[in-house]
Amino acid sequence: MSLDVTRVEPHPHEARQRLEHARRSRLAQLEALAGTGRTSEDHLLSEQRTAMERTLGEIEEAFTRVENGTYGTCLGCAKPIPAERLEILPYTRFCVACQRRAT
Repeated sequence: MSLDVTRVEPHPHEARQRLEHARRSRLAQLEALAGTGRTSEDHLLSEQRTAMERTLGEIEEAFTRVENGTYGTCLGCAKPIPAERLEILPYTRFCVACQRRAT
């Protein structure tokens, strides 16, 4: 029994919606961090803020890939990124195999 899985190219509108949701979520998290009352010298707060800002940068890069037609293509191997991975991490740049090699 063959389990042929047909790759469905991500629709730009759906990709933008997922990216907008990810952006709003990260911005809300940054606001929540700012509202904790902790000082900016707090090491954990600083690390969390840096991670959120890095993710926001990755989201902006993904918007650029949507615009130039390369969204959904792995930057490592140039193969399509599985739709399931894009649903979970809409701003990802790599397929799982290439992500493992990159880290």
